[in-house]
Amino acid sequence: MSAIASPPHPVTGLLVRTGENLAAMRDAWLPSLTAEETGRALVETDRLISQLTELQARLAAHADAVDLAGPTGATSTANWLAVQTRHPRTSTHRLTRLAAAVDRDLYAPVRHALADGAINPDQALVITDAIDALPDTVTAEIRDRAVAVLLEEAAHHDARDLRRLGKRILDVVAPETGEAHEAQLLAAEEARAAASARLTMTEDGHGTTHGRFTIPTLHGDLLRKALTAIAAPKHQTATHGPGQGRRPGPERLGRALCELLERLPADHLPQAGGMNATLVVTMTLDDLRRDTAVGQLDTGHRLSAGAVRRLACEAGIIPAVLGARSEVLDLGRKQRLFSKAQRTALALRDRGCTADGCDWPPALCHAHHHDPWSHGGPTNLDNARLLCPRHHTRAHDPTWETRHLPGGKVAFHRRT
Repeated sequence: MSAIASPPHPVTGLLVRTGENLAAMRDAWLPSLTAEETGRALVETDRLISQLTELQARLAAHADAVDLAGPTGATSTANWLAVQTRHPRTSTHRLTRLAAAVDRDLYAPVRHALADGAINPDQALVITDAIDALPDTVTAEIRDRAVAVLLEEAAHHDARDLRRLGKRILDVVAPETGEAHEAQLLAAEEARAAASARLTMTEDGHGTTHGRFTIPTLHGDLLRKALTAIAAPKHQTATHGPGQGRRPGPERLGRALCELLERLPADHLPQAGGMNATLVVTMTLDDLRRDTAVGQLDTGHRLSAGAVRRLACEAGIIPAVLGARSEVLDLGRKQRLFSKAQRTALALRDRGCTADGCDWPPALCHAHHHDPWSHGGPTNLDNARLLCPRHHTRAHDPTWETRHLPGGKVAFHRRT
């Protein structure tokens, strides 16, 4: 911290002494602290940060009053402070927003609580934002009561939970108008969320597509529920073995999203151009039987023959006879390789994934051919078994070997 020569004001003098005291603790011997003392010191350090933030907020408000930024050419105190401290402008603008709020008489209790270290800066901003969001018809008395209630709740809730409470604060201090106000807030919030919905996807040229999206919280919850169900820890434990039953992480949720996309019912999707959304894979029957061949998607991307065969176990197949110039000479009808009745019979017989040690239920499994249908394997129950998505992928992966076990189970071993 830079020294302030001959401090002319108690505030600057205090800052100098505080900086000197902190500098004196730079080489303090921390190993001598007990666990209890360490915890107390951590909490007290946080309280000091809150107290210093309150002082910094008041200084920022005073900087606006004396036009500190004007002579330097800066457009605002926040921008001036960002240059001087090398903090990101998002942080300095957040500070000046807090300064503008606690400078108002209404929020004097908030400022005092922050100065005492009773609340942290995030909680202070949440409280002021919640009160500012109240309708203009709310009286000053009700606003004061709302501030007092939120300050009491801040002793038990973090900023995130406090924000939720703030949206319903009128239910506590003015129940007669609380529900209507919350309805207006939710309607406006949902409209903003719908308007801001975005999805971007970019392929990197190496077989991977990256993306990010912004969707309303409702649809985010729906997606999270679906992915968590597919990536449920108990299924992960059964599929991968002991030690895998932890909460689904990014990798497992990514796999679950792939599984969800593969299971979207095409016959329930909106039609475009007179047909359901369909991903078309084109390759000859001879190529489909070769491991070294590739398939062509109608989007222009290419797939390995193994991936095509795996998808074809569950997909609709449309045989087509093409001429020399790829004209369609004859187009057959789409047929599902296993009928609904066969799937029902498989569910009753196999009762789920037939991989050894896996307990995926039949509703989540794929119907797989013992002898590949692309090599002439018949589509009947004697040549069929249920496999979960992970083991189905292994069954079509040439780097894995499928071994049949007594009792109708199979085991997978990586080829050496």
